[in-house]
This record gives sequence, C-alpha cells and structure tokens, in this order.
Amino acid sequence: MRRAMISALAAVVLGVFPGIQPAQAGMGGYYEVHGVEGDDMLKMRAGPGTGYRVVLGLPNGTVLRVHDCDQTGGTRWCKVSLKQARGLKGYVSWAYLREN
Repeated sequence: MRRAMISALAAVVLGVFPGIQPAQAGMGGYYEVHGVEGDDMLKMRAGPGTGYRVVLGLPNGTVLRVHDCDQTGGTRWCKVSLKQARGLKGYVSWAYLREN
C-alpha cells in the first residue's frame, strides 16, 4: 500500500515540475521504463488500473512498444508489449516511460 501511494505521488510530481517530462506516448513507438525507485519495478498489469492483477515487474531500462494510451481516473495507462517478447502485453502507467 505504501509503495502504491509513493508511486501515485511520484506520478503527480513528474507531471507538475517543469523540465521533467514523462513520455507523450504515441501509437507504435518504443519507450523505456524510467524513474522506478531503487530495486522496485514498474508493474505491468492485465488491465488499465491498479485493481488488475500484476502480469510482470519491469526494471528501469526495459524497452516497451506503446500501442495506445487512455486516461483512467488520475492515471494515464498505456497498452504495451515487450520489445523482446512481443506476445507479452499489458498496461503500465505512462508516467514511468520515456522515449527510447
């Protein structure tokens, strides 16, 4: 629960401070996971929201293909697939993506 709150706070901070730009995800582009704290991982989920099961943990530097993004509540969720395993798909928060 604490990590979820910290992640949500980080997403807000990334969107508020100038000079720190999360990805403006476009269809079909490649992005890498960025900004995940310490030894934590970005959670790829089965659907666009924290209520969906975690499919996989993604460390910083993981390259993803962004297929589409939609706003759900206060978070922009992107449907992604792994560059190295295109059949593995899920959703991640766009706040942790940067252009590759």
